[in-house]
Amino acid sequence: MSSRRLKHVLAGLRPPPQPIGVLKLGDISHEILAARDPSRLPHSEDILLDIANPFNLDNLHFMLQKFLLGQDIFLLSQPGPYARRLALTFCRMINSEYELVALHRDVGETELKQGREIREGGNLVYVDSAAVRAVKYGRVLVIEGVEKAERGIMPVLNNLLENREMNLEDGTHIVHPHRYELLDTNEFDSAEFIPAHKNFRVIAIAAPVPPYPGYPLDPPFRSRFQARFVDPLGALLALQRTEATTAKSVLEMPFYQKLRDIITSTQIASESRHVLDAVARSTLPAFPQTALAKATALLSLFPPPPTTPPEQLARFVLCMHPALIHSPFIAWAMLSRQFEEAGLGELGSPNLTGIEDDVGLFGYRLARIDRVDDRTAHVTFASSFDTQVDVDVPAGPLEYLAYPFANPEFLGFVPSARFMGLLTALLQAHALGWDLSYTPPALASTASCSTSTLVRALAAVLGYELEDVHVYKELGGRELVMRRKILDGGATTWEPSPLVEGAWEGRLVHLAGLDVIGSTAGALARLTQDREVELWETKRIVRQLGDDETTSADLSVTHPSFRIISTASKSLPLKDWLSDEHANMFFTLPAQPMSPDEESALLLQAGCPDDVCAALLRFADRYRAGMTADAAQKNRKLGMRALLCIARRAAQFPADAANLHVLLGRTVLQDFLPPAEQMNLNNILEECGITKRTPPYNPPPEVRDSGVVFPAPSGPQAVEVGARETFVPFFDRSQDPDGAVHVPHMVHFYDNSLQTGLMRDLAVDLEVLGEHLVLLGNQGVGKNKVIDRLCQLLGRPREYIQLHRDTTVNQLMFQTVLENGLIKYTDSPLLRAIQMGRVIVIDEADKAAEHVVAIFRSLAGHGQLTLADGRRVRQIKEREGDIAVHPNFRLILLANRPGYPFLGNHFLQVLGDNFCCHAVTNPDMASERRLLSQLAPQLSEDTILRLVAAFQDLRRAYDAGTLTYPYSLRELLNLVRHMQAYPSDSLEAALRNVFDFDVYKPETISKLQDILDHHGLAVKHVGMSAARETAKKQVLDLKFEPQGDTSLSSPKFGKEDPDNEPHTGGNTWAGGTGGRDTAGLGGRGGYMRLFKGHDINQISDALKNDVPDHVKDRAREMARQELARRLEELNLSAGEAKGYGSLLNAVDGHITQLHDLLENLAAREEERVWVKRQTDGELDDSRLTEGLTGEATVYKRRGMAKPELGRPQMKPKRIRFLFDVSASMYRFQADGRLRRSMETAVMLMETFDRLNRKEKFVWDIYGHSGDSAEVALVEAGENLEINDRWKVVEKMEMITQYTFAGDFTVEAIDKAVTEVAKFDGDDWFVIALTDANFARYNITAEEIQGAMNRNPKVHTALVCIGEGAEAAWIPRNLPGRGYRVSNTADIPTVLRSILSTMVDK
Repeated sequence: MSSRRLKHVLAGLRPPPQPIGVLKLGDISHEILAARDPSRLPHSEDILLDIANPFNLDNLHFMLQKFLLGQDIFLLSQPGPYARRLALTFCRMINSEYELVALHRDVGETELKQGREIREGGNLVYVDSAAVRAVKYGRVLVIEGVEKAERGIMPVLNNLLENREMNLEDGTHIVHPHRYELLDTNEFDSAEFIPAHKNFRVIAIAAPVPPYPGYPLDPPFRSRFQARFVDPLGALLALQRTEATTAKSVLEMPFYQKLRDIITSTQIASESRHVLDAVARSTLPAFPQTALAKATALLSLFPPPPTTPPEQLARFVLCMHPALIHSPFIAWAMLSRQFEEAGLGELGSPNLTGIEDDVGLFGYRLARIDRVDDRTAHVTFASSFDTQVDVDVPAGPLEYLAYPFANPEFLGFVPSARFMGLLTALLQAHALGWDLSYTPPALASTASCSTSTLVRALAAVLGYELEDVHVYKELGGRELVMRRKILDGGATTWEPSPLVEGAWEGRLVHLAGLDVIGSTAGALARLTQDREVELWETKRIVRQLGDDETTSADLSVTHPSFRIISTASKSLPLKDWLSDEHANMFFTLPAQPMSPDEESALLLQAGCPDDVCAALLRFADRYRAGMTADAAQKNRKLGMRALLCIARRAAQFPADAANLHVLLGRTVLQDFLPPAEQMNLNNILEECGITKRTPPYNPPPEVRDSGVVFPAPSGPQAVEVGARETFVPFFDRSQDPDGAVHVPHMVHFYDNSLQTGLMRDLAVDLEVLGEHLVLLGNQGVGKNKVIDRLCQLLGRPREYIQLHRDTTVNQLMFQTVLENGLIKYTDSPLLRAIQMGRVIVIDEADKAAEHVVAIFRSLAGHGQLTLADGRRVRQIKEREGDIAVHPNFRLILLANRPGYPFLGNHFLQVLGDNFCCHAVTNPDMASERRLLSQLAPQLSEDTILRLVAAFQDLRRAYDAGTLTYPYSLRELLNLVRHMQAYPSDSLEAALRNVFDFDVYKPETISKLQDILDHHGLAVKHVGMSAARETAKKQVLDLKFEPQGDTSLSSPKFGKEDPDNEPHTGGNTWAGGTGGRDTAGLGGRGGYMRLFKGHDINQISDALKNDVPDHVKDRAREMARQELARRLEELNLSAGEAKGYGSLLNAVDGHITQLHDLLENLAAREEERVWVKRQTDGELDDSRLTEGLTGEATVYKRRGMAKPELGRPQMKPKRIRFLFDVSASMYRFQADGRLRRSMETAVMLMETFDRLNRKEKFVWDIYGHSGDSAEVALVEAGENLEINDRWKVVEKMEMITQYTFAGDFTVEAIDKAVTEVAKFDGDDWFVIALTDANFARYNITAEEIQGAMNRNPKVHTALVCIGEGAEAAWIPRNLPGRGYRVSNTADIPTVLRSILSTMVDK
């Protein structure tokens, strides 16, 4: 209290600031005072706005009016630096000190009021936030990004804004200066009250919501400001810097003037002023706020050629307006037309195809790079139009990679024309002073884009020290620039992040995967645009120092050589993160995929045989072309890393190269693709001439003196390709003496051909090729067993981590403990494996959140990881404190197969191509027989053979969709182990171990019975009957013997008990148990079963069987009458019920699978996550330091995840199914097409009827015939009873019988797309079936494509059956959306697969 009072007294003795002049702006005069602390004044003189510009002057005049009235200001501006620079220009104009707060989703009350720190000696102190400092010292508080702050945060400032009052955590109170003057200091301790400075003002900045993403303003917060909308056109023009002579000459260029007109007209067209304009608004989005400034700078330094080729013009436009990469193609076409009409030429493809030379932007080539001094390089750019540009650019202190390259073959990369063109463009942007962003291509799947190689090449040619920062989703806005640190004595402080260290040291900082944090990346906008950022407490980095200033503990300067280059993880759609904000932060350069020639050169360089290389590229081209955007988010993209893995194997193991079908199938996980995609993949393999070979027999491995030998596979085709034995040396235990206890030990491993072959492939990848692995498979197929056995054979130490839904990134890195008030970190098994060179198995990788698994991408790809405690994992030790990756370190991720029924996260999308994938399947029949014979030698070979064959059929039934559970090797092993141990138990009793889970799944029990009978396994009872029969044979038989009269009279329903009390015995109440005559359970003599939810008392079998024949006959007759009554209620005849039942039975398995998937999808949208910064719940280990200082928000709780900014709240998915009900469906129904279509309709109706969350999907079924393109079968929202569903399929059949010949497939799709797009949902789908003979009806691929592409937001698929399936061009012209189904029995399977794939994103 005494120190606080002393501070207060000293502050009162400080002399008031002296006037230094009078500002006159229009009709306003304002006395300017000297600054108390000049270090808090704006320092970015060279980027402040031009006050001679009338637009800027008008805005400044408004702000001065509000300042003099004592009012706070709210600037509404499109994303970009203009509003912030306007606020700082205003502060400089009135010579006011300022504080700045950049808001983001992680900002809490602490950042707006007071933080807590523990100083040396254990003393707790309170540290004022920027807002509190501003109100105390009379500064302008600039709050940027208000639309990003979550609801409930900004009201913290409401009282400060309205009344200039705020209660602080240290017990002091900020009060209005007038109120402070009225305080009686004798009555109150004046040190507890702090007057708000009379010059304190707030300037809030936000993008208007809508049209931009963000949270709407809280009305009480909004009402406390005076608003000013910043005209986007004025801001665009005002951000140009035209002081230099060259820049002024740019304004006179015809190219610039035409470009400016296009940009401004696009802005005007994108604005909506009334309802009619909003409906007809242009699909061409407005250019980012900095687009014209970038263009001006680029044109001033690199004058364009007299005529710019279309592909060069396209690259330039995408640099200025990167959102066009993911915009509808019509937007690109509209812009291209504008460029043509302006005389600038047409735009090339937005995919940047056709750029095969080494030119950068506007046709410039990199000529040479020379060092000028320690941090400056001289770069020369040449052009084909006799213009040379020489420019000095910032550089690093390291030795340059000399350019032109002296020995290109030793570079470690191929300096192809494409590569050099991209490197040149990056250097051009670097010369302009912008940070860089290398954005992925628009196409869903392409060849590799050399992302990491380009970043390293840019650093090397300029001598930069490269700092890789791998961004993960849990990083908050504050953690991007600083992180918590605890000193040895327990004091808490902050330390700079690698990004800030890079800003101080002048490094090239690579922000890898910046897309994963979404709008939080905006917290860096001021650093990238103005080279300034606020740090902890009073520390600040500024762009430049004043004339009389020097750096201090609180004031530092961004090094002029500092640059950022950001890259994306490619795991998120571009539209989710490539926003205006990102475009304004960076100079974006669109990625350009490798050409086939460049890919070929790399593969051949790896030693790949010519024929294998050609086959790989043929397949890759077709595979990538057929991948849709939705599939690319879940499936393997087949980049250059994956192809190189195959090429290296082909070079070292020629016999493997002969079976490309296996290598490619393994790489793209063919075994686990949905059925529809498997069909397309098989077509591609067939067209590329890649045939499937008979699997060879793999003998068991042999342990020899120095290693393990996998004998050569045997079989006709293995001999043909010259298969050889494979030798893998033992692990050198001297390299890890402590690792012996980590070597797995397996008492039993039963060798079999399939798993031996898998083990050999894993050994080659791990030990010979040095790859990291992902193993995917069903449950119980031996993933862990095979890995442990391989590690045991090789003597490889193995660490283990099992992931789950709550696993965090920090938990993977280390364990946090609190000892004696100090936080300490213990290395996790992952870090031990990295340092000791061990194998680490990451189990259940699909169960953790995708952003958690994503950290393995950089670890596997580049041997890099940034730890939360500041340490770095690197391939080699570069700095003190780095953890070097041991050369023997290997990562192995285990997971269940993607999709149903495991329904894990799509983690493959975040791993990229940095892992070799292996699909682990159940063994083939021969391997399974061998394995079981070793496990149970006493069982007869015949029994084993029959069991193996039965389980093989069960798995085939699962793959076909008729069963819903993937029976695995584990179930069969446990079954055989039981039969071996207890030979006296019957097969019925043993089977219960596996199939009792399915007692209430009649379709499974029925299928099981058929399969067992087919394979001669004599089992009389399965399912419920097996359970009861087994119970009869037990030594102890528990029976219920009713007391009193047990005689039978006549079957009856019984009385309904209004209280639903349990009734046992007797013959009065309906729903009783152990009674007689009445409807119930466990009794005898009744005619129907009735369950009321009570415990069941079962009478003895003797009593149950003692029922006279006339009572049995009466009960049967009453049962028949009851069934007829129910059918009448359903408005179904017995024949109709039988007909619908046969349709239903045919697709029952499909219904279960589809239902479970849709239910899981709906549940996953509502899945709870850890919500952090809570005041109660579980302690958050990432905020333990804040807990030590006394903060309240250090807990986490399970809760619903809030949607990312810009993403809509979850709305229903709108789906329309189109069925072909044309005459040909009836005419050619002999192949089953009509019946299969009717079965498919039943599958859809039953599935959606059974959903618990029906509100998640709005669906309908329409038909198309020779008479009409719209035949309503099921309307959206229609409630269908069983008889209604039967009438739908009856109607389908009747229409085909009476309709005229003709085809309206194209028109039906067109109408469906248009209608579905009108619905307010969060996703839209149209799935059509047709048997159209396209040639007969003159239907072209262009017509179908036009209809399916009518609205880009609607996802479409076309299934062609019958004559339609004969059109080979369907999948080629509709990649990933057109399917040929030659076998009509596959129609339900394919449609289920398509629907599952489309909705499960």
